[in-house]
Amino acid sequence: MILSHLLGIYTHPKEEWQSIDEKHESYTQSLSHIAIIALIPALVSYYASAHLGWSIGAGDLIKLSSETALTLSVGMYFGLLAGVVALAVMIHELAKIFDTQPTYTQSLELAAYTATPLFMVGFAAFYPALWFVMMIGFVGLSYSIYLLYSGVPILMHIPEDKGFIYASSVVTCGLILLVILMVSSIIVWSWIGEPVFVH
Repeated sequence: MILSHLLGIYTHPKEEWQSIDEKHESYTQSLSHIAIIALIPALVSYYASAHLGWSIGAGDLIKLSSETALTLSVGMYFGLLAGVVALAVMIHELAKIFDTQPTYTQSLELAAYTATPLFMVGFAAFYPALWFVMMIGFVGLSYSIYLLYSGVPILMHIPEDKGFIYASSVVTCGLILLVILMVSSIIVWSWIGEPVFVH
C-alpha cells in the first residue's frame, strides 16, 4: 500500500526496513510513494512563496508572483522526482562493487524511503524564515542519512561493515547529485527569465 511504511520509518526504522524487505512493493508503488511525498515541498513552497512571503534576516518579506511561484514549484517537483530516481540508479550500480545484486525496485525503495524525511521538511516552509527552514532541513538530512545507514544492510542483504562503506558511497554520490541538481536549477532559472516579485 502506498505510504504504508511512512509512520514506521519514524517510529521503528530497523523493524520497518525488515518489513519493507519482506514485502517488496512494485516499482510502480515505489514511484507512487515518491510522487505523493514530493508534492509536500512543491505545494508548501508555492504557498509560502506566493502568499506568506520569505523572511531573510531583518528585511522585508519577499513574495513571488503566483505565476513565478507556480513555475518554480513545478520545476522543484519534477527535479525531486528525477533526483530520487537518479539516486536509485546510483544505488543499483554501486551494488555491483559490493557483490550484491538488488533489483531496481529494491534500489528505488531504498532511495524513496531514505529521501522521505527530506521531503517532509517541506512542511517547515509554513514558517518561511530561512534560519528555521535550514535548521529543520539539517534535522531532516541527518535522519535521512541515518535511514540510509540502517536500511542498506537490510535491503541490500550485505554485512553491516560492508553496508557502512556502501552507504557512505551512496551519501557521497547523493551529495554530488545534489550539486548537479542545484546547478541545473540555476541554468533552468536563467532560461525561464527573472522571477517576478510582488509587494
